[in-house]
Amino acid sequence: MTQSEERSEFFPRIADIAGRTHAGDGDISARPLEEIESLCMQCRKQGVTCMMLISIPFFQEVIVMSFCCEHCGHSNNEIQPAGKIRSAGVMYTVKVLNRGDLDRQLICSETCSINIPEFQLVLPPPCGQLTTVEGLLRNTVADISVQQPHIQNKNACAKIQEIVDGLKEIITDDEDGDEGKDTHEKRELSNEDPVTHAISITLDDPSGNSFLEFVGSMSDLKWNMRTYERSLEQNQQLRLVPSAEDSEENTADKGRQESEGLNEELFEFPGICPHCGRPLITRMKKVSIPYFKDSLIMSTNCDDCGYRDNEIKSGTAISEQGKKITLKVEDKDDLSRDILKSNTSGLSIPEIDLVLHPGTLGGRFTTLEGILDQVYDELTEKVFNTGDSGVIDIDDRAEFREFLRKLEQVKNADIPFTLILDDPLANSHVQNLYAPDPDPEMEIVSYERMWQQNEDLGLNGMNVESYGGDDMKGAES
Repeated sequence: MTQSEERSEFFPRIADIAGRTHAGDGDISARPLEEIESLCMQCRKQGVTCMMLISIPFFQEVIVMSFCCEHCGHSNNEIQPAGKIRSAGVMYTVKVLNRGDLDRQLICSETCSINIPEFQLVLPPPCGQLTTVEGLLRNTVADISVQQPHIQNKNACAKIQEIVDGLKEIITDDEDGDEGKDTHEKRELSNEDPVTHAISITLDDPSGNSFLEFVGSMSDLKWNMRTYERSLEQNQQLRLVPSAEDSEENTADKGRQESEGLNEELFEFPGICPHCGRPLITRMKKVSIPYFKDSLIMSTNCDDCGYRDNEIKSGTAISEQGKKITLKVEDKDDLSRDILKSNTSGLSIPEIDLVLHPGTLGGRFTTLEGILDQVYDELTEKVFNTGDSGVIDIDDRAEFREFLRKLEQVKNADIPFTLILDDPLANSHVQNLYAPDPDPEMEIVSYERMWQQNEDLGLNGMNVESYGGDDMKGAES
């Protein structure tokens, strides 16, 4: 039995267990629910926790738990990830502009923090939950309203009331003070109607086990996702890093073993494996790519768990102009072209509406076939590892299956397509098969960066000339 088959046995899809959930008392063994007696934290009597292992879209394997106490009526629902911690943290941002955005599904793990900057509201990591944007806002209003009467400071209480009122206006909560309004008119609000206050919601999960739904495809203009490397503090919070004493001892031992015979052009940096938390070494070397520029290749390999990763960064000065590369792929020979995609480059294929924002996949030096395979694997494993579930409707599921089918045709070069790399720092490159002559299938356009692009890259206001002299003049005056 393979590992995936073993996982599917313990974590079946919702469609496979829907019928067994309502099995009669005579067939208790066939029911996927496990009932466990648990202590009620309200009345201190025994309640019952129902537990179910399932696999759902966007979140892979999870444990769904529902607690109910027959003595005091207290109930609670919770969802916990059962899969492994991801190799990188993830941050999702969605702009809530109309009522349809309130229906977006989201999954928050117990390590996910939630930020609503328009209200200067930062919510601490909750218990694992599967809900919608509207459900999240309603739960926030309910939690704040419960604690508000206990706040003695009048100014703080007034500010909290402003937040509660603002959130209620967004979700059009008509439970309080709306008796004189036409509730029938409220029920007819469409998904295209704008919300009262446009807000943005950010999910930041160092474990990578949270998700916020996009609409249509990953080119959703109101949705953004980026991954990032966890800091040492975040790894410690996730308990991935061993004690400081063990880490220093292991690093010193490994350094002594590998200190002899190193290439003088090869640099090594100690680090921590994001999978197993053991010390590892990241190696970096400067290489010169023909007809391009010098670049830094970094490779990470963990001897304990086998984790491997590689990344490439520019080794030269920042270019004065951005660069847009357009490649027309006609046959499978083009899939063997070397491609360097920097971490500031966006990637798009207009024929299938594929858009990868800058930062997605990080920096990669591979072939065109390799990067398309990676995109397909990432979407298949992390985004659409599903069969049937209530998390997304049938139309969205069918639409995404069709998108994956087209992406598979593209990565096999069964259909012609256009690859576009747009890099504001001009650090990306596609191999020219006709070098040094121009490639008839490739177009390279240089352009002036916009102010916002320079701002996002931290280039605006940067003084790189005579800054020492200006400091000296300021000190003398």
